[in-house]
Amino acid sequence: MERNEAARLHEELKSEIEYHNQKYYVEDKPEIDDYEYDMLYLRLQNLEAEFPELITPDSPTQKVGGPALNTFAPVSHTVPMESLHDSFSEEELLDFDRRVRETVEHPIYVVEPKFDGLSVSLEYRDGVFFRGSTRGDGVVGEDVTENLRTIRTVPKTLKESVPYLEVRGEVYMSHKSFLALCERQELHEEKPFKNPRNAAAGSLRQKDPRITASRNLDIFIFNIQQIQGKELHSHAESLELLKKLGFAVSPLNQTCTSMQQVVDRVQEIGEMRGELDYSIDGAVVKIDDFAQRELLGSTAKFPRWAEAYKYPPEEKETILLDIEVNVGRTGVLTPTGVFDPIILAGTTVSRATLHNQDFITEKGIRIGSTVVLRKAGEIIPEVVRVVSSPEASEPYVLPQVCPSCGEPVFREEGEAALRCQNPECPAQLVRHLIHFASRDAMDIEGLGPALIEQLVANELLHSPADLYKLTMEQLVSLERMGEKSSQNLLDAIAKSKGNDLYRLIFALGIPHIGQKAAKLLAGRFGSMEAICFASAEDIAEIDGFGMIMAQSLRSFFDLPGTAHLLGALKDAGLNMQGEVQEVQSLFAGKTFVLTGTLPTMTRKEASDLVEKYGGKTSSSVSKKTSYVLAGEEAGSKLTKANQLGVPVITEEEFLAMLEGNA
Repeated sequence: MERNEAARLHEELKSEIEYHNQKYYVEDKPEIDDYEYDMLYLRLQNLEAEFPELITPDSPTQKVGGPALNTFAPVSHTVPMESLHDSFSEEELLDFDRRVRETVEHPIYVVEPKFDGLSVSLEYRDGVFFRGSTRGDGVVGEDVTENLRTIRTVPKTLKESVPYLEVRGEVYMSHKSFLALCERQELHEEKPFKNPRNAAAGSLRQKDPRITASRNLDIFIFNIQQIQGKELHSHAESLELLKKLGFAVSPLNQTCTSMQQVVDRVQEIGEMRGELDYSIDGAVVKIDDFAQRELLGSTAKFPRWAEAYKYPPEEKETILLDIEVNVGRTGVLTPTGVFDPIILAGTTVSRATLHNQDFITEKGIRIGSTVVLRKAGEIIPEVVRVVSSPEASEPYVLPQVCPSCGEPVFREEGEAALRCQNPECPAQLVRHLIHFASRDAMDIEGLGPALIEQLVANELLHSPADLYKLTMEQLVSLERMGEKSSQNLLDAIAKSKGNDLYRLIFALGIPHIGQKAAKLLAGRFGSMEAICFASAEDIAEIDGFGMIMAQSLRSFFDLPGTAHLLGALKDAGLNMQGEVQEVQSLFAGKTFVLTGTLPTMTRKEASDLVEKYGGKTSSSVSKKTSYVLAGEEAGSKLTKANQLGVPVITEEEFLAMLEGNA
């Protein structure tokens, strides 16, 4: 390769790897799997080995991990949290052994699983946990102490007091917890995490420790970074101490006295991957003796006394026998491939999601196709590519009606998924009921997701209207429902009948119609009946509405299931009337952004006043923003307003506008 071409390729690889580093380390939203990333990185390493003059300080090969986020306070690591050099073959492991033996004699190794999670440091003073941080770039990480305290396997007090101890470990999410989290995210119409590693990293970086606590994270400790008051001579000795102090240490660690034992153990751990309830992406080989580690030292980036062996994703061919289409709790139609069963990563695989129509079309998937499967994150089977398809096969097209209720399905502009919007679709019942009863909707206190699941499982609810038919006798027959809690629930349900009209509109779960839009609809038309008969053009005239929202609303009210549900709710005595609001025009055409803490009113109260006088509120500042209403600790929105020259007003100036004195 010519040097000019090498230089061009070097810049391309640097740029591409930095992009994926940002996605992986900072945003927790990787776009390629680990193996693809490793191959890109290997290409860059090989290129720099051939053309050393191309190596620059900003090359990904000269750095560790990603930069620390600004969300948490920075923590400087006294002992750098180094990354490891990767091997991808037995020959490369043997090369590592040869390099080691050039410096030390008779090395003994410890082989451990390489966990696929988020690397962290835990620090203890006199046996008490006082600080925890992420690896970051290896030199500076993020202080995530409070979030780490929520992990049950992080000892808060050691079983034996040590003056000072810093350990390194990997925070991970078990496969069981990951699948449960994805189910909850789908239920709440959130985008699920792609794999357990992303889920662990995203959960540990939450601003609210209560969210971290709800994610059931775990940790394995694999190294002592620093210790005072004890003298250790080997890694195996340190692992025994860690267990004695109360840390969770991998049970798969093994000491090996020969390189053949190392290779065999690496292969054994690889074969166990499908049986583990946590993700590993490789095995780590470490020199056991600390004195030998000192002799070997480190490069600018890697320790010379350790090597990571990365397992390639296991791929196998099979035949697609059929495609089943299921309706999720959010109404999305999900095609699932049914395959000739194969053993993949230690388990039998016969089914895998095919995501959506775009995925099927892009891959050229047809019934009868021979496809290649692998497991994403060692847990979820996925189709990698199509090898061949029978000549007589036809492109697969998802049904245009809902398999659950038979109503037509829709594909919203900008979405890949087909969705059923029928409010009485049986497949979506639980999700509809949770939304219907939520605080911002009908606000039925005491009717949480667990109770809703129980009511549906006992066939007491088939639609939101059935809530208003529940009896004391039915409720007290349920587990953990006594007479008092049952009566409180019945009272809360009865109370919801008198809610404002906008709450009922929002509770219906109409696509694109949030609480603010529901208020505008109630204020514009004054009754549910008037909204039902309004044309898309009439609806689109509302300030803040567009034709997409208007058509979505119109499509929803045209469904037979909507008419049936509204009729049942009306018969149950729910309020269907509102007041047509005379919108004052003081702020007509004006957009406000509210930020900081106001002296005498909440931001919601200020927002309601803006809307009452014909204006709109937005969550972000742009050149189209009319005013930024700022209180104390206004933050980045105030900064951006000043940069863009957007007028910034105080609460006093805002109230003066309302009084006509501005």
